[in-house]
Amino acid sequence: MKLATVLKDNKQVVVQIDDARNTCQVLTLNGQAVDDMNWLIDNFSHVRNQLANGETASLDDVTLQAPIPRPRRNIMCVGKNYFAHAHEFANSGFDSSTTSAADAVPKKPIIFTKMPETVVPTGTPIGHPDKTLGKLDYEAELGVIIGKAGMGIRQQDAMDHVFGYVIINDLTERGLQGEHKQWFLGKSFETSCPMGPWIATADELDAGNLDLKCWVNDELRQDANTRDLIFDIPTLIATISRGHRLLPGDIIATGTPVGVGIGFNPPKFLQAGDRVDITISGLGKLSNMIA
Repeated sequence: MKLATVLKDNKQVVVQIDDARNTCQVLTLNGQAVDDMNWLIDNFSHVRNQLANGETASLDDVTLQAPIPRPRRNIMCVGKNYFAHAHEFANSGFDSSTTSAADAVPKKPIIFTKMPETVVPTGTPIGHPDKTLGKLDYEAELGVIIGKAGMGIRQQDAMDHVFGYVIINDLTERGLQGEHKQWFLGKSFETSCPMGPWIATADELDAGNLDLKCWVNDELRQDANTRDLIFDIPTLIATISRGHRLLPGDIIATGTPVGVGIGFNPPKFLQAGDRVDITISGLGKLSNMIA
């Protein structure tokens, strides 16, 4: 299933997407529209066979929200998780986690977070609120959504805990990231987590073999496949769940491939009016303009 949260007739509802027909159908349970994606994720295994499709609408006649408009907890993000990007970042001068060329590729996953308030939908203007800063960068990523709670999850069991997948743009202010020698301030400002346009449930996709592309103003900047991840999804879930319990609705952004703005010489930072488009196989297109 492809699931989205939309505004329809000024009401928030969860819909099933038919991207081939550019339509959606309101999901109903016992004759009532489902209006909360977090609730649906919590209860999906119990209600999936009871869900029905209600009214059909064109996607042109609804307003896409972020699939999970307000995550309950911080989004967990992974740094330097594609080989070529790890070298790109280490050579950029912005990587405070690297002291030598031997450190370029991490030996263990690097985890940081974005606050829930950073999430915005496709079509929303994005950018750091402080317009005196000028080192804004894009990072196209596959997001993994947890569907089943667990702590100390074994790698071999990890995929049983996945609800689905979504596109994320890990928007970053590189100047802040470098100045503060940590990643939270440069990556967790308002609008720094565009997400959408929809979730594909885990049975829809092979997450280990998805094409990921990012364009800035129609210039292809990132072009990779998730099979090139340094730490795959089971490894990430096992790593993060060692210390705390993963809950339904938790989101893991799995890292970005080579081709970010700091990888160019000179760097290609985002400017007001730029458009960032990201696609991942089966997950549609996330598109946002820089304010």
